[in-house]
Amino acid sequence: MSQSYIFILMNFIPFSFLPSATGNECVCDLKNLDPVFPNDKLTKVETTALKCIRSITSEKMTDLDRLLLGLKQRMKQLEDNVVELEKENSKLYAAMSLRIIELEYAEIQDLVNKLNRTTNDYYHLNVQAAAQLEDMKNTMVELLKFDKMQVIKKNRENQIKKNLEQYKEELKASSPPPTVSLGRCGLGQMVNVAGPRITSPTPYGTSYPYGAWGRDVKPAPGDENKYWLVVLTSSNVYGYYVRQYSTLSTLLLGLGPIDTYIASSNPTTNTIQGSNMVMYANALYYNCYNTYYVCQFNLSTRSVSTVALPSDTGYNSKFPFGHLGTTYSYTDMDFATDESGVYVIYATTSNFGNVIITKVETSNPPVFKKTWFTSLLKTSVTNTFMVCGVLYATRYLDKDTEQIFYSYDTKTKKERYDLKINIKKMKTNIEYLNYDPRDRLLYVYSDAYIVTYELVFQ
Repeated sequence: MSQSYIFILMNFIPFSFLPSATGNECVCDLKNLDPVFPNDKLTKVETTALKCIRSITSEKMTDLDRLLLGLKQRMKQLEDNVVELEKENSKLYAAMSLRIIELEYAEIQDLVNKLNRTTNDYYHLNVQAAAQLEDMKNTMVELLKFDKMQVIKKNRENQIKKNLEQYKEELKASSPPPTVSLGRCGLGQMVNVAGPRITSPTPYGTSYPYGAWGRDVKPAPGDENKYWLVVLTSSNVYGYYVRQYSTLSTLLLGLGPIDTYIASSNPTTNTIQGSNMVMYANALYYNCYNTYYVCQFNLSTRSVSTVALPSDTGYNSKFPFGHLGTTYSYTDMDFATDESGVYVIYATTSNFGNVIITKVETSNPPVFKKTWFTSLLKTSVTNTFMVCGVLYATRYLDKDTEQIFYSYDTKTKKERYDLKINIKKMKTNIEYLNYDPRDRLLYVYSDAYIVTYELVFQ
């Protein structure tokens, strides 16, 4: 055994020389004086952490917010109804109003009871989680004593440095979207997407991964607080009725829905095909079943008007949205709203499958106005939306992140492919996305969850 090797051993593990049985050789007896690593304690920490992750989910964390929001809106509605009751002259209408108030009071009481139960559950969950976290912290401090070569410390330092460099690169690469003239809609540049603000499974649960929801961008007087929801109940492709709720809280809680049917069967002529649609002036705009036509369904008259796109327009999944892992079937046509009205986004074979934007005149029947042609391949994006006359397109980065990477300004006709505005996802796929200029929120349908994000402008 060489002297240099013996020196290394002397710095780490005590040893002694023992004569061999023959007396001609020297045998090293190595002894590790360090205590045995407590692997059982590490396993306990891992198990406890896994239990915490399973018990504290994003859905549970939003339950309290949903109930508080619902209670606030129901209280406001009750207050308004009481004011109306005080104005009633007719005994008949006064009695009806009183009955409505009684029902609303019962709903509010039910919300309060749910809120109390949820708060109590959260308190116990919080106490339990705090105790488990403190126990895990103490155990990890004890386990770190075994890291005599400071491997964990170095790894942490390297990870922090790596993250800082990554953030620096993202800041350098992320240039702002095209500047929007303040005279067009009163907004500056879009610089970020904040949220999610609301995350909730639909009242149907998680049965229908494809659908759409939002508010009427141009509501009739008295309908300003209404929300609509459409789920594709047949093959995740087709729908034939629109469900409406009086407020956001009633939607989140699944209370008092009103269904308006386009047809008695599904699918059939002029029913809904694909998850892309918008509501404007009490009419739903969507891709008519099995055609390259745009349908306008008037919810008041329950009548459908149609207008044809060019005959080489893709439909039936010829130019759908998607990414490498998933194709969003039957999303050949997208519909978007902004401050000026309704748009249809689609692709044609004559334009090589690239995105085309057409403004829709929301008359009855609808007609098409101006059209813009882009160089963006439609099948390379996951969704589009419009803000102040600017089209934005998204792409799939990973299961946690969607990214706004492209824009087309219909005023200047300038395209950009260098945007890097990330959207933090709650679920893997976003099947529907639209901007509402009334509240500047993005309304998202994501794997049977309804979600909102806030657009941040400079």
